[in-house]
Amino acid sequence: MSALVDRKAAALRRDGWCVIRHALDGSGLNDLQADLEPVFAATPLCQGPFYGERTRRFGSLLARSPRAERLVMHPLVLDLVSKMLLPWCERFSLNLTQAIEIHPGALPQLPHRDQDMWQGPKGSVEYLVNVMWPLTPFTRENGGTRLWTGSHLHQDAALLPEEEAVVPIVEPGDALLFLGSTLHGGGGNETALPRRGIIVSYCLGWLKPFELQWLVYPPAIARRFSPELAALVGYAQHRPNLGNVEGQCPSILLRGDVPDHIPAVDALRPDQEEAVAAFLRGQLGEMG
Repeated sequence: MSALVDRKAAALRRDGWCVIRHALDGSGLNDLQADLEPVFAATPLCQGPFYGERTRRFGSLLARSPRAERLVMHPLVLDLVSKMLLPWCERFSLNLTQAIEIHPGALPQLPHRDQDMWQGPKGSVEYLVNVMWPLTPFTRENGGTRLWTGSHLHQDAALLPEEEAVVPIVEPGDALLFLGSTLHGGGGNETALPRRGIIVSYCLGWLKPFELQWLVYPPAIARRFSPELAALVGYAQHRPNLGNVEGQCPSILLRGDVPDHIPAVDALRPDQEEAVAAFLRGQLGEMG
C-alpha cells in the first residue's frame, strides 16, 4: 500500500492529477446511486453559467446516504490527502461532498482552480485535494472532467489552450484525484445520456470549507458518525485552539447535554507546549 501511495503522490505532484483504478467495487456504487436517485430526480437544474444550467448538483451526501462514508473515508485516498496537505496543517477537513449530473446539451465549464475560493498566497501552499468518483463512465463526449496537466506549476496562467486539456476515461469504481491548484472544468455533454459523478474534496483544517460542514451535519446527525468521520467534518480542534466550543473540542457536542459552564482546556501543538513549559520554568526561576 505504501508503495502505491508514494507512486500516486508523485504523480499528483508532477502532473496535478492522477487516477486510482478499481479503488472501489463499482457494483457497490450502485447502492449509493439508488439512495441518491430520488434526490437527483427532485433537484432542479442549476442557475448560472458556472454551475451549469444543464447540470444538477446537491451536497450533504453523508446525511443522504450512509454509503457515502465509503468514499469519504477511503484509506488510500486519505493517505494521499495526508501527503498533499499535512505539510501546511495539523489536520485536514472535509471540504464538500457533492453529486453532479451533467445533462445532454450542457456546455463546457469555465476552466478554474478550486483554490481560488481562498484569497491566500498561491504557488507555495496546497489548499485542497479533489476526488471525483464516477457513477457513470466519464468520456470526452459525455462531459468528463477536463484537466490541464502541470497547470498547478503555472499559477499565473488563468486559462490555457483548450486543445491542451486531457479528459481521463474513468469508470465507476475508479477515483480521479486532482489538486486544488490544477486548472480543470467539467466538459460539455454531446451525448444523449446524463453523466453522473460524486466529488469529495478535502482542505486544510484551518480553512473555511466550501460546504459548511457544521450546518450540513449538526450534532443530531454527526452523533451517528464514527469518531474519525465526525472529526473530519469538523468536530475536532485544529491546534492551537482553533474551532473550539467554550474553549473545548467541539466533539463535546456529540456526547449529549453540555453543561452551561465548562472550563476552557488548552489544545496546543507539542512545540507550543514546550514553549509554555520553558516560559513557566523561567518565571518560577525568577520567583525563586
